[in-house]
Amino acid sequence: MTTTATTLDKETLSALCWRVLGTSRGGVMEQALNLNPGIASRGAVLPAGITVILPDVATDQPATLDVVQLWT
Repeated sequence: MTTTATTLDKETLSALCWRVLGTSRGGVMEQALNLNPGIASRGAVLPAGITVILPDVATDQPATLDVVQLWT
């Protein structure tokens, strides 16, 4: 399933992915470009009000924090 979002003024696709999905890594940008043919021809900075289809972000693993114990 995909997500639909609307751009803010002077927002990049990367910033939109970060704002809506929480990431722009892991192939998210490439998938967004594939889902929105022609969006790259608008330039790097997008005007406000463009509806963009964003991919689903896989959340297979929960976020973890590595703990380092300096003293025992």
